[in-house]
Amino acid sequence: MQKVAVIGAGTMGNGIAHVFAQHGFSVHLVDVSQPALDKALATITKNLDRQIAKEIITAENKQQTLANLQTFTSLASGVQGVHLVVEAATENVDLKLKIFRELDEHTGPDTVLATNTSSISITKIAAVTRKPGKVIGMHFMNPVPVMKLVEIINGYATEKAITEQITELSLQLGKVPCVVNDYPGFIANRILMPMINEAIYSLYEGVAGVHEIDTVMKLGMAHPMGPLQLADFIGLDVCLSILHVLYNGFGNQKYAPCPLLVNMVTAGHLGVKSGAGFYNYAAGGKELVVSEQFR
Repeated sequence: MQKVAVIGAGTMGNGIAHVFAQHGFSVHLVDVSQPALDKALATITKNLDRQIAKEIITAENKQQTLANLQTFTSLASGVQGVHLVVEAATENVDLKLKIFRELDEHTGPDTVLATNTSSISITKIAAVTRKPGKVIGMHFMNPVPVMKLVEIINGYATEKAITEQITELSLQLGKVPCVVNDYPGFIANRILMPMINEAIYSLYEGVAGVHEIDTVMKLGMAHPMGPLQLADFIGLDVCLSILHVLYNGFGNQKYAPCPLLVNMVTAGHLGVKSGAGFYNYAAGGKELVVSEQFR
């Protein structure tokens, strides 16, 4: 698996492409938008410079990493001759199914198709292809160049040899692979999202404020980031989407999204990406400022 295609040049896609390229893989980064690809390359370059400043890599490593990257606006061209495809598009089931139908059409029978989905069923995605045994979940954590975990998810039909291959590949990337099975939310988000949702409920019901909730979890539970700040970082729209997957998948009321979260997403307050969520990011700076609505 020396040639890899990454579909989607957003936050996760450019991070995944960065890591593969840094570890000597030939990487095709594919996105329908040329500006998105240009932005991705700029982000990768900036992150490589940050690694140089921290003496993690050398300037020579940076140049080799960038040399390992090619960009494509055509999916058909971008996946030609690759051994592995990692899809990292928006967490939208219809979009992912569309992409996998196209991947099935434009890749050979032995090409492994992985998805970076954080909650959508691998089995459902695999079912739209002619080779469900070659489809697997490869859920990286954000920021990809820094976070060690890769959650590897077996679909119902995923072949054991493919799981072993992707596990070994993750180790080659310097990651720690954890193999789980295909149920709503897998492990990471099945545990994380109810915690975030409960933190939002605690705010919604007036139990405590934003700062207090996050401080309790950081200082009392040794979490590096409070659940409300983490929700902002992930994106409140993404959190809501995953909670819907959990709620619909299990039919259990405990996964029902808090009305406050629904309202915030409806209002376009999505966290860091929109400039405001539980905290205000519009002013910039490193100090967290609680949004006006929650003071």
